[in-house]
Amino acid sequence: MNSKERILSVDVLRGFDMFWLIGGTGLALAIVKMFGQGVQNVLLPQLDHANWIGFTFYDLIFPLFEFVMGMSIIFSLSGILQKRGKVAAYKRLLRRFILLFVLGIIYYGGISGGYADVRIFGVLQRLAVTYLLAGILFIHLKPMGLIITSVIILLAYWILNVFVPVPGTGIVSMTVESNWAQYIDSIWLPGRKFDGNGTWDVNGILSTFPATVSCVLGIFASFILLDKKVNDIKKVYYLAGLGITLLVIGLIGSASFPVIKKIWSSTYVLVAGGLSFMLMGLFYWIIDVRGYKKWTLIFVWIGVNPITIYMLRKLMDFNKIATYIVGGTTDLHSPDTWGYLLVMAVSTLLSLLLLRFLYNNKIFIKV
Repeated sequence: MNSKERILSVDVLRGFDMFWLIGGTGLALAIVKMFGQGVQNVLLPQLDHANWIGFTFYDLIFPLFEFVMGMSIIFSLSGILQKRGKVAAYKRLLRRFILLFVLGIIYYGGISGGYADVRIFGVLQRLAVTYLLAGILFIHLKPMGLIITSVIILLAYWILNVFVPVPGTGIVSMTVESNWAQYIDSIWLPGRKFDGNGTWDVNGILSTFPATVSCVLGIFASFILLDKKVNDIKKVYYLAGLGITLLVIGLIGSASFPVIKKIWSSTYVLVAGGLSFMLMGLFYWIIDVRGYKKWTLIFVWIGVNPITIYMLRKLMDFNKIATYIVGGTTDLHSPDTWGYLLVMAVSTLLSLLLLRFLYNNKIFIKV
């Protein structure tokens, strides 16, 4: 993203999203545990994924990052397309795709357990593939083409899951044990698969296509923010209005195709995308329109080095380091709630201090 084009609220939203993955969720869990059972019953489920059907706050984290990553596509590729053409844009896309995909393989243990144990499709690998696919669509299609393609993907996925029986069962099925994503992965996806019985991956082959739409939605958000013919207030209205529209369509559609993160259902794309547009509009209004920026610095630290801290949290056990420093416990269910809170607070603080060091020394590791 060119510094002259940089929109602060985009970095802050990215940082806000990543905050929950680098210690924020553990800290929030620790705080919630300090309250009574009634509050815990309401808030604790929001800090974890829905078991199957449903939507929680934590279910927004991944598609929101897809959304913000989609926003970065227009910033990073538009100038390259105008000045150097499609070949240069493809080189940029492929470079980032390869780096993210390889980092994803490393994140899940590389080949330490043998080739049969390699997790081919994890979080970073999904980001890599959806970035590549969304980038290709951006290079070749105009906005209307992007809309039509996105609608076709979501409708096709909807029809497949709602009307077409899963092979070998003779029935339409959207259960954990039997669904189209599970069927495709069980046949075509090699290596270690991440789900309850190891027959399919929640970030597997089929659900990558609707996940690409989550990324494409971010491209449309950037179209709105970069439209010089529209004033800032109208941009906020457009983002919020589009968000509400997608959310309503997703909720209505969930009566037919439930909101299921683990297969990235079409309604999940719409609900998460709607909330992402609304959050982007809110952040843009607070930060870039109203000018309230002093509170944003911590999220900027995170937002400019998101993949770096994501990898470092995997390679370095910040929670374990925190226990060495202050004692306490990393067991959420321990009766020592103050000890858990202390460890989570120190673990999060360590992440932020490292990010502050990178930011102050202008160390921005681009992937």
